[in-house]
Amino acid sequence: MATFGTLSERLTQTFARLRTKGKLSASDVDGTVREIRRALLEADVALEVVKDFTARVRERALGDEVNQALNPAQQVVQIVNDELIQILGGEQRRLQFAKNPPTVIMLAGLQGAGKTTLAGKLAKWLRGQGHTPLLVACDLQRPNAVTQLGVVAEQAGVAIFAPEPGNGVGDPVKVAKAGVREAADKHYDFVIIDTAGRLGVDAELMQQAANIRKATNPDEVLFVIDSMIGQDAVATAQAFQEGVDFTGVVLTKLDGDARGGAALSIRQLTGRPILFASTGETLDDFEQFHPDRMASRILDLGDVLTLIEQAQKAFDEEEARKTAEKIANDEFTLDDFLKQIQQLRGQGSLKKMMGMLPGMGKMKAQLDQFDEREVLHTEAIIQSMTQAERRNPKILNGSRRLRIAKGSGMTVTDVNRLVKQFEQAAKMMKTVARGGVPQLPGMGPIPGVHGGKKKQAQQGKKKGARKSGNPAKRAAGEIAQASAAPKGSGFGGSALTGGAGGSAGSGNNPGGAPSAEDIAKMQELLRGAKLR
Repeated sequence: MATFGTLSERLTQTFARLRTKGKLSASDVDGTVREIRRALLEADVALEVVKDFTARVRERALGDEVNQALNPAQQVVQIVNDELIQILGGEQRRLQFAKNPPTVIMLAGLQGAGKTTLAGKLAKWLRGQGHTPLLVACDLQRPNAVTQLGVVAEQAGVAIFAPEPGNGVGDPVKVAKAGVREAADKHYDFVIIDTAGRLGVDAELMQQAANIRKATNPDEVLFVIDSMIGQDAVATAQAFQEGVDFTGVVLTKLDGDARGGAALSIRQLTGRPILFASTGETLDDFEQFHPDRMASRILDLGDVLTLIEQAQKAFDEEEARKTAEKIANDEFTLDDFLKQIQQLRGQGSLKKMMGMLPGMGKMKAQLDQFDEREVLHTEAIIQSMTQAERRNPKILNGSRRLRIAKGSGMTVTDVNRLVKQFEQAAKMMKTVARGGVPQLPGMGPIPGVHGGKKKQAQQGKKKGARKSGNPAKRAAGEIAQASAAPKGSGFGGSALTGGAGGSAGSGNNPGGAPSAEDIAKMQELLRGAKLR
């Protein structure tokens, strides 16, 4: 995640220096804790949180669990990971549902925190969970806020209740109460109330939010906060806690390039859990907050569980089974390849998904240079092909490739590269489908891994075909191979007698014994070898 990029990089560098030490002294631990403290302060984490965090890490790092560990560096990383999880909330907390629908969720926060967009993201996420949410427009203060919520609701595919035009007109408390009644009458099971944002700790607007809460008695009051707000996050959160008393936190703009200390400070100082995180601009860039997964991302340990969940959403199980069968039967085409790309791209940013893999922090420069438009170029090239060309790329001659390049706005070189990449990918997938281990382009065979019987047979043939540099030994080896050739193999007949395959071991020569003619040729070979 971009927000924690700098913090992650600093912590990773700190732990890398520990890995060279077989045993950690007190000075090593103090130096590490000092670097962690510095990294957290630079990330705008509140000083009080930093002091508590580093004190706990130091105490545990100097304890017996590290002194007796086989790998002290890994043990320290584990301690930091555990403490980060505790700072971020320990365990994931889910939404509290009402005993009798609808469940009422009220959003509160500063203006510009992304509250209205967040309302649409939450509504779409709930709809994906099988619920029927209703958005209620109670931000009647900000210009065009009601119109914006209407656009967001349409994009999310959910209903909106907006009886007042806004722009300073209407009573938000009355609209909120009417919205809850509307949801109950029309059997919506969730109500999301979008309230007016504050430019600061505004007493009048804070009182308005408190009145809305009193009138609707929401099951959840979510405080929406910008992750890039820095040290002000704590003061703002505490002011909202006193004025409205929120039950949970939602972090927005976690894809930004700011330091992100808000996420590591709010939970510790307010005691309220972080429920959701907004990780991008589109309505799909929204996820539940998992403290353990976020800690792993910060320490560059990856977030494979979230990656798997996103992949499961992107790929249809039945479609995946059909694709696997096509790969195993060597029927995987460019059409199937295109479907896979489109499904993957539909799940969001590929760069973000790759960033969830363990150790990708070390490849930050390569990730930053990755251009997601290349995927669109790939789609354009495939879509410029005919159905016959997609089914069988081998028919792509020069003129066809030139036509495809012109039709997609790319070059012939780009078309050639795509075809080559597809062939390599199909070959690798076929190997995996048959239980083998693929050899990656540009890399040698994986140590300790052997191919199938066919591969071993080919290796055995190559090994047996090696020839000595000594002419006499080479001739003797050829004679030995001829004698050992199995019946009907064709080796003796074609290589020595010049006759048809299998003649050396048939008819008058039972068991494959060499004939008089064969012996004469062998002797001639030996004489020739000695004369060289």
